[in-house]
Amino acid sequence: MLIGIDWGGTKIEGVALDDDGTEILRIREMTPRGDYGGCLATVRDLVDRLERETGRGGRVGIGIPGSLAPQTRLGKGGSSTWINGRPVEQDLRDALGRELRVENDADCFAASEAIDGAGVGYRVVFGVIIASGTGAGVAIDGRPHHGPNNSAGEWGHSPLPYPEADEIPGEACYCGKRGCIETFLSGYSFAREYARAGGDDLLPAQIMERRRAGDVIADATYRRWLDRAGRGLAVVVNTLDPDVFVMGGGMSNVSEIYDDLPPAIARYTFSPVYTTPIVRSVHGDSSGVRGAAWLWRDDL
Repeated sequence: MLIGIDWGGTKIEGVALDDDGTEILRIREMTPRGDYGGCLATVRDLVDRLERETGRGGRVGIGIPGSLAPQTRLGKGGSSTWINGRPVEQDLRDALGRELRVENDADCFAASEAIDGAGVGYRVVFGVIIASGTGAGVAIDGRPHHGPNNSAGEWGHSPLPYPEADEIPGEACYCGKRGCIETFLSGYSFAREYARAGGDDLLPAQIMERRRAGDVIADATYRRWLDRAGRGLAVVVNTLDPDVFVMGGGMSNVSEIYDDLPPAIARYTFSPVYTTPIVRSVHGDSSGVRGAAWLWRDDL
């Protein structure tokens, strides 16, 4: 049996899979935000419960909201900032009393979709997650790719390309810099932009409903978001040129982006040819936890 844990900023989810990917059991708990020890305990309790309720032992893979520094294995770049600088991998081993595998949660998302989701049949999958933050994971041949600095896919913490005058220097980001792509494209940023333009304080899905009903502020907000997303993803095409973009996170539920994003990206790519498909994830919010379980795929 394979056990996956998705340690997220708002929830910690666990899943038990058979070796063929069939889901046996899924459970989740709210994340003890800001409480590092509480998060470790929640992970331990979820694994204990999955094994107790299935009556089977399992190999454990964990996706964390950040990554591990290659030399020290300390947490870095975590949107859940309380993991940064902590010996996350070792502390998880100690908490669970066993060997385990740990990867960035977005890399787990990309691997999940590459193995049995929307990225099946594509060699290089760029899994885009736009929710409360903006990140991505890279999977090559169905395996997470992180690079020598454990930084592959961190497009959300690059500056917004081709900034306009009113986009400089940009909002402050939790990473310590200003003007990161994340501060322009996240669902939170989308809602903030609408409110600043004179709209109500709404969720992105509600804003899109208003746009469909003819709200001109919602339309302008969406078009600006779309142009920014096109600029950001065009740099990914120019640099990596993945075989497919698989979209996840709350903004992936905006159905319009699958028709509107390709021309927005093509407008900024170096090549005059742009054919990369943009598809919605198959497993949705469950992709990260499934990808964490699949970290043991090479042992099957």
